[in-house]
Amino acid sequence: MVTLEQVQDGRTKRVIVTRGVVGWDVREEHDSRVVRQTTYQDWHRVERAMQAFELQGAAAGHSTKR
Repeated sequence: MVTLEQVQDGRTKRVIVTRGVVGWDVREEHDSRVVRQTTYQDWHRVERAMQAFELQGAAAGHSTKR
């Protein structure tokens, strides 16, 4: 399992990647509320999803923890 987390002003955004039956399940949460959930069969798409999360956070001034 891989978790990326961004915290700012008491608000938490998180991406959680877990190995599923047919690929990798990618779940994005904002304050423990699931806002997006996708299954990818290609690891490169998982990497892109994690990179997009990090770039969105960087644009907003957040730092990302792994």
